[in-house]
Amino acid sequence: MLTKNNEIQPVKDGALDRASGHASVEEFGPVTKPSLGWRVLVGSLRGFLQIILMVAVLTGAFFAMNKLIDSGEKPKRRPSFKTVYTVDTIIAKSADFQPIMTVYGETVASRTVDLRALVAGEVISVHPDLRAGAKVKAGDALVEIDHFNFEGALREAKANRDETRAKIAEFEARIESEKAKLINLNDQLGFAEKDLVRIQSLRKGGTSTQKQVDDRMLIVSQRKQAASQTKLNLVTENAKLAQQQAALERLEWRTTQAERKLKDTILTAPFSGIVSSSNVDVGKLLGANDVVVSIYQADRMDVRFTLTDRRFGRIQTDEMGLIGRKVSVIWLVGGKERVFPAVIDRIGAQISASKGGIEVFATITGKLDIAAVRPGAFVEVRVPDKIYKAHVRVPESAVYNDDSVYISVKGKLAKRAIAVSGYDGDFVLVSSGIADGEEVLTTRIAEISEGLAVVSETEAKARALKRKNGKKPGMKAKNPAEKAS
Repeated sequence: MLTKNNEIQPVKDGALDRASGHASVEEFGPVTKPSLGWRVLVGSLRGFLQIILMVAVLTGAFFAMNKLIDSGEKPKRRPSFKTVYTVDTIIAKSADFQPIMTVYGETVASRTVDLRALVAGEVISVHPDLRAGAKVKAGDALVEIDHFNFEGALREAKANRDETRAKIAEFEARIESEKAKLINLNDQLGFAEKDLVRIQSLRKGGTSTQKQVDDRMLIVSQRKQAASQTKLNLVTENAKLAQQQAALERLEWRTTQAERKLKDTILTAPFSGIVSSSNVDVGKLLGANDVVVSIYQADRMDVRFTLTDRRFGRIQTDEMGLIGRKVSVIWLVGGKERVFPAVIDRIGAQISASKGGIEVFATITGKLDIAAVRPGAFVEVRVPDKIYKAHVRVPESAVYNDDSVYISVKGKLAKRAIAVSGYDGDFVLVSSGIADGEEVLTTRIAEISEGLAVVSETEAKARALKRKNGKKPGMKAKNPAEKAS
């Protein structure tokens, strides 16, 4: 209760002052506090009422905003245009094409030789340019071997030959003498036979004796014996002459051999070329067949490259064939291309499976700069392919799935099935499926399909020019690249 100073005092014994005229606690019963569940229920009801109030406010605002928007002026819609792709096209035209294949190879020497010492001996002279990379001319004396012993052998061979020639002359003279002697003996035999006939006729007449006849017969017999002996002498002398002539041939061969060996003491260059290696110097003792120097021909060079089985078979079955086909050899050196004409000369002796094709050799026909071109240079070879007759050439970007293209027909795409025969760089050679004069799509479109509306770039520029001049455009063009992005 309140005191005079407005202070609250507890009620004693739970009762009000009866003098105040109020009832006491005892009259109304005991005072109790609210329970916990009741307080939770009241809090939940209060939160629910707040949510309902918030939803009501938002709903009212939403409907008020829609009414306000509906009551305002609506914007005008822009008219829709059909999507048209601006593309590049080409006009198909059949013709004969001969693609150029690009392969790579290396230069090799057409002619190379290892020069060996033909005779043994000490080296007494060497060509001043006999070193790797130096140029030598045909006939230059590269190495000279001591020729003292070879000169002595030649002199001895010549002496023996001349001696045999003298003997042959002697036998020939004897033969001539015996021949003359035989002629005389035959004449004397004839005279003796005539005398014998005469004596025999006289003996028959009784004017000569038998002794005279016997003497004449003895003379004839002696003359015959002398003639026979001379004939035998001729046979003997001819046999001896044949022996000496055989000996002369043998000695002449030895003389020629000695001359050859003397000549072989000087090793000369068989052709003009470049020295690839040298293994000789003055004072070195060489044996017969020792390798002295290696050179290759400078003015003739080949290119070795490999064709795949498919390319080789295609060119080989062409009318022109492979051998004799002209090619171009490009050597990139110092940032510049040097082009040499060449002709395919031969096919490799063996086919190597490891190389994946057939080895081919082409001979460079153009003038070579021997100061620059060397074996082992990496080169590019451009080989003409077979001739494709009556084909249409289209860019590779125009072909879809390797078997179809799209044709622009009155502003819409139509699909065509094609047969691909070959390739020409970034172009495809088509044998069937495209007619002359058709407009082939070359722009790559991701969502390609038949019936797609397209316009060529030329026509699109013409339409843009018309719009610029104030004419109403028919359709809206769209770039396929923008569409794809």
